[in-house]
Amino acid sequence: MSPEEGFAGARRSMVELQLRARDIVDERVLAAMERVPRELFVPERARDHAYEDAALAIGSGQTISQPYMVARICELLALTGRERVLDVGTGSGYQSAVLAELVSDVVTIERIPELAERARRSLAAAGYGRVDVRVGDGTLGVRERGPYDAIAVAAAAPGAPDSLYEQLKRGGRLAIPVGDRQSQRLEVIVRSPEGPAVLRSVPCRFVPLLGEEGFPGAGADLSEGPEAGEAF
Repeated sequence: MSPEEGFAGARRSMVELQLRARDIVDERVLAAMERVPRELFVPERARDHAYEDAALAIGSGQTISQPYMVARICELLALTGRERVLDVGTGSGYQSAVLAELVSDVVTIERIPELAERARRSLAAAGYGRVDVRVGDGTLGVRERGPYDAIAVAAAAPGAPDSLYEQLKRGGRLAIPVGDRQSQRLEVIVRSPEGPAVLRSVPCRFVPLLGEEGFPGAGADLSEGPEAGEAF
């Protein structure tokens, strides 16, 4: 069996055992997760672990999220295919790749230039070079490319950043882990004429969202000890 065949088999097992068996029901999301080569988005030394049910360190104190969390965020955004989506916290680029399988236009922003460049290369190698990768403060979004039908945030914030909510279209959805630095719940905030409507999902643990409207400073690195980007 070639390495490519081995990884393809691991992807199928991931979808069936980690996602479908754990309540991910959106068939478009399941198909996208089966198509994206996760092994291309982890450090080469960790590729044998790419399809484990866990987040993995990618350097710079950041992680690639657990497959279940990526699928859960994508499912909660309720995407149909024509949307423009902002992915905050590019990291490895994996979640951006999954989103690119689901919608026509993906913009992603990463505060660490080295990670953004590495993600660009990984996205191109995996066939997702059309993803627009930006460097900057993710808490402020990418206003010039908005408004967005949906925004996915792969880092925890004390509350939903106002700038991100303002960049949503009416009826748009923002999926974001909200809580303190140690534990959070994944929330979906829907923009409505009456104001934000908040839906809560699973308990989770993510690295902190740093920036003007997130947590200040470097603070605690949640990638030490249990990996961040996982459901409890």
